[in-house]
Amino acid sequence: MKVEALSIPEIKLVTPKIFRDDRGFFSETFNARELAAADIKEVFVQDNHSLSVARGVVRGLHFQIPPKAQDKLVRVMRGSILDVAVDIRAGSPTFGKHVTAILSADNWRQLWVPKGFAHGFCTLEPDTEVVYKVTEYYAPDCDRGIRWDDPALGIEWPIAAGEAILSAKDMKNPLLAELTSYFHY
Repeated sequence: MKVEALSIPEIKLVTPKIFRDDRGFFSETFNARELAAADIKEVFVQDNHSLSVARGVVRGLHFQIPPKAQDKLVRVMRGSILDVAVDIRAGSPTFGKHVTAILSADNWRQLWVPKGFAHGFCTLEPDTEVVYKVTEYYAPDCDRGIRWDDPALGIEWPIAAGEAILSAKDMKNPLLAELTSYFHY
């Protein structure tokens, strides 16, 4: 398993080894010992699985606030996404900055998104399935978001605003500037 820090070093790109032959493939997609060696030592309590039937589905930017904040390990089972993590930790030198990564069933990469970061993705092809492990159970009263297309974030999404397919909830998310500071660096 290869683990690389991205431009915001708390966010990591995880690439498990995959062994392919004429029968298919085998891969260890999660190994607590190898992740701990890369300083990812959290205990996962829940797996989430989403299917987006169309290209251009945007989910996010989501996070849970304390005391139910979540770390996430995100991967794609089928299709591909542009995955995004935004630093929302007040006082952080990278506050309001983001990183992106293409995750796909072909490249087998995963993204580690720790607490204090908003997370979202856009599907790059139809019938995309995303699976992610989280370190805290879903808590509706702690569920929050920021607007996916907030101009202050400068995220280069692969679709125009009018093409994005969003949930009613995500259409109402506030801008980063309107957000209460829930996380501190």
